[in-house]
Amino acid sequence: MKTDIQIAQEAKLKPITEVAALAGIDENMIEQYGKYKAKLSYELFEKLEGKKNGKLVLVTATNPTPAGEGKTTITVGLGQALCKIGKNALIALREPSLGPCMGLKGGAAGGGYAQVVPMEDINLHFTGDIHAIGAANNLLASMIDNHIHHGNIMRIDPRTVTWKRCVDLNDRALRDIIVGLGGPINGMPRQDGFMITVASEIMAILCLANDIVDLKEKISNIIIGYTYSGEPVTARDLNAHGAMTTLLKDAIKPNIVQTLENTPVIMHGGPFANIAHGCNSVIATKLALKLGDIVVTEAGFGADLGAEKFLDIKCRKAGLAPDAVVLVTTIRALKYNGGINKEDLNKENIDALKAGLPNLEKHIENLQKYGVPVVVTLNAFVTDTEREIAFIKEACTSRGCDFAAASVWENGGEGGIDLAHKLVDVLENKPSEFKFLYKDELSIEEKIRTIAKEIYGAKEVVIEAKAKKEIEKINLLGLSHLPVCMAKNQYSLSDNPKALGRPEGFTTTIREIRISAGAGFIVAITGSVMTMPGLPKKPAAELIDIDKNGIVSGLF
Repeated sequence: MKTDIQIAQEAKLKPITEVAALAGIDENMIEQYGKYKAKLSYELFEKLEGKKNGKLVLVTATNPTPAGEGKTTITVGLGQALCKIGKNALIALREPSLGPCMGLKGGAAGGGYAQVVPMEDINLHFTGDIHAIGAANNLLASMIDNHIHHGNIMRIDPRTVTWKRCVDLNDRALRDIIVGLGGPINGMPRQDGFMITVASEIMAILCLANDIVDLKEKISNIIIGYTYSGEPVTARDLNAHGAMTTLLKDAIKPNIVQTLENTPVIMHGGPFANIAHGCNSVIATKLALKLGDIVVTEAGFGADLGAEKFLDIKCRKAGLAPDAVVLVTTIRALKYNGGINKEDLNKENIDALKAGLPNLEKHIENLQKYGVPVVVTLNAFVTDTEREIAFIKEACTSRGCDFAAASVWENGGEGGIDLAHKLVDVLENKPSEFKFLYKDELSIEEKIRTIAKEIYGAKEVVIEAKAKKEIEKINLLGLSHLPVCMAKNQYSLSDNPKALGRPEGFTTTIREIRISAGAGFIVAITGSVMTMPGLPKKPAAELIDIDKNGIVSGLF
């Protein structure tokens, strides 16, 4: 069996100019980064202004498991399938982070015959967007310490500086550090730390900005800490916002690439969904909606994280409303949620499916609360049996969901034809009545409790004393109207990653609250979620290599 990277390396790619033309983009509107990838120019947005939007389809999934759910693979395969049945479809995806590529999860370009290419470029440095975000983030960090070193005219209290440095790799040793050691010439010593770049507020801002002017305004509103008298200090106060935006002048432009079947893909931005809002950029999504009749996009991790944030944060901020949601699951994942060990997932086991089904049911219930039609798709594996597939289909249809199996990993777009037809039928005959889960005017505590109880299924919510103090400060700043971005582990509906299936009677604990005033949301951190992941015992980086001809191996 061929690996993902072998399949990608054997693909016949079209020049990116031809791919852009398929999406109705003139060659003069792209800025090429080699033969097979490009950025889209500012002028393209102006040219398409006033054009009617296409239909927006969100792809999400049940909670991720070691068995793999294939959400990005389904997103890519569905886009390919829609084109095969004659629809003008585009795909809008996030960019992969180097952290997971070198760590445990691997890349984020799909898999099998439903991939985005050039796979190696996309999963490594791509067009440099994430590096530019890291540079802008770290410029602000250096200007903070520089201001303190040179007299601290604004009287910034170093103990209150919340702005961390970042790097696009997993490195647990950088979570908590001391900077400024080595004497007065090296600045004032203080406790600091790193986060992974995709958790930076700069990434969130880039993905929620409407244009470069809006980007600069949002950056200027970043709160980096407080003065000794308790007043907030912003990037604008440090006069850092102009230079930071300048570093992002190319990163704000969406990228265009292609699938193995040459379907156009607009790929831009990549915040994690367990510690950030988990969606590609507003700019990319809005652009895709002007270019395609159907746009297929995704949100990170399970529907309790990515989909909730897509619907309650991105759609709220950008004025978007999805026309349908595709919920991805696998028989293997449901068995795992039913308590079966990974090595036994390939055996037929209806009892295990019954035990794991509540996880899928909860995600269906959650999505239906938003008033959007739901299509459940089973990402098929060769080990799935007819009895197991029939069981899942009956469970979905009995809960008011449309259902289709898909084999896009093995068969590309052809394996998603049934799903594509089912989705088109839903788009044409089941109008969306989209609504948010909560209103802006609710208090921060009420928003947190609504998400924890309605989406996670928590019985109680405990907000620790530290978090309560931070909420009081946000209230005083007049920012309590902002939506809440929950930072939670992705493996469970609860804040305990080992509680699989559909846990009940649990308590969600909020240990910390952070304000992302630039991005325009409030981050509530649950459990032991880290904004800087660590590498596993055997990181994927150990398997990655390159030969004398420049051929990469080991990426997945």
